Amino acid sequence: MNPRKIVSVIVPVFSEEKVIPEFYRRTKRVLDGLAGRYDHEILFIDDGSRDGSAALLRDLCRNDTRVKAVFLSRNFGHQFAITAGLDHVRGDAAVIIDGDLQDPPEVIPAMIKKWEEGNKVVFGVREKRRGENVFKLLTAKVFYRLIRLLSDIRMPVDAGDFRLLDRRVVEALRNVREENRYLRGLVSWTGFAQVGISYRRDPRYAGKTKFTLKKMVRFAFDGILSFSDKPLKITAYLGFLITLASFLMAGRVLIGKIRHPEVLVSGWTSLILAVLFIGGIQMISLGILGLYLGRQYREVKKRPLYIVADTANLGEDGAEAGPRDKAAPAS
Repeated sequence: MNPRKIVSVIVPVFSEEKVIPEFYRRTKRVLDGLAGRYDHEILFIDDGSRDGSAALLRDLCRNDTRVKAVFLSRNFGHQFAITAGLDHVRGDAAVIIDGDLQDPPEVIPAMIKKWEEGNKVVFGVREKRRGENVFKLLTAKVFYRLIRLLSDIRMPVDAGDFRLLDRRVVEALRNVREENRYLRGLVSWTGFAQVGISYRRDPRYAGKTKFTLKKMVRFAFDGILSFSDKPLKITAYLGFLITLASFLMAGRVLIGKIRHPEVLVSGWTSLILAVLFIGGIQMISLGILGLYLGRQYREVKKRPLYIVADTANLGEDGAEAGPRDKAAPAS
């Protein structure tokens, strides 16, 4: 008889000691309900927590061998924590879910059902987002539609990192080691069949969000710049239009001077405004170019994406580690 397939749950956490016990209880109940068909593992990635999260995770690992943990040496960031999870899971399917319980674990069986129908990626679509302010809702709505407009890869809107990935997708992502990571885009880039399921996002169970405005802006830039060169094209087109307008204006001034040489040139205010406008466009263009250049600077250094300080229930060396970062544990 063939062994049962394994469903892995990847849970990045950063200082979530108030949420971890309840998250484990609810997720374990859901996965135990699949016991007749699937085995499971819950892989927590501690992204340099500064509270008692690490101690809680070690206790869970001691009491439940299906709970595993990877402890990163510092806070590398949400996308890198997920990457560490993808590098260490062993399941036939991997579910990525944040540990703050905004994404309900009870949706996982519905994702598995879609996976059983042949879909390699099943992503959650946020039908309603409770507990979030108007600014967050509006900026998220604009961002998802903007990146879809600019990107050459078709990406689903209103879909976060909460998703199920087939083993083949996980293996493909393990080979993508770029530092500027936007995993939602990378999943779409792999090209595997995907489908969405709608759900209602809950308010945070406890604690405060660690996703600050600064991190949101950086995340948005990572998403746009990783999957589109259209900002560069837009600046080029804008530069061409301004140059054309300048030639037309110069021709108008020259003709006017030839026809009426006795008239002094007027319009100093408009001239200053034009200079300021063109200067602003130049600075924006240089800034966009600098963003792309800075990303290349970070890529060519070829640093590991994360460093593992310790693991629990994964064996001595974390045997499931990915192609580059397997050698990353700190001594």
